[in-house]
Amino acid sequence: MSSDRLAGALDRLDGPAARLIVGLVAIHAVRAVEVARLDLADPDLVRRTLAVCRAEDVHLVYLDDLSTDLSADWLRERHRRWPQATNPHLLITSQAYRHPASPQISYCAMRGALDKIGLLPGQVWADRILDEARETTDPVHLVRLFGIHPSIAVKYVHAAHPDKALPRIR
Repeated sequence: MSSDRLAGALDRLDGPAARLIVGLVAIHAVRAVEVARLDLADPDLVRRTLAVCRAEDVHLVYLDDLSTDLSADWLRERHRRWPQATNPHLLITSQAYRHPASPQISYCAMRGALDKIGLLPGQVWADRILDEARETTDPVHLVRLFGIHPSIAVKYVHAAHPDKALPRIR
């Protein structure tokens, strides 16, 4: 997604939570399910990082100015709306902010943000990685930037640069 299209999409969204969701998926290729699982302690706005917990490790996302602003806007809104919230997740709703089980935001709520701009989370994720792969032929760059598996990074580089793809090894 181009930066001007992203800016237009962010402007059409209602509220800082939706803008943060779309921003993390579209800019940093954080999967929607990972965005839902983020804890309040995961963004570090001083260091401008976001710790994304994955099954086997933690992927550190380095936030740009826009992502830092989107995160700060949401944190201010979250604190303003629910100063006594006990739910440790970064993204919460009016139904979950003091829920005893502290549930993460639902997938339907996550999809709601992307549906308003006519995008599917998986497609936004894939488009972002492919866009970056067009800028480089280095799969290691994609692995480091997005925390994806090397074989996935190679597939995206081959898709972006079919003329430079190596023949398959048998």
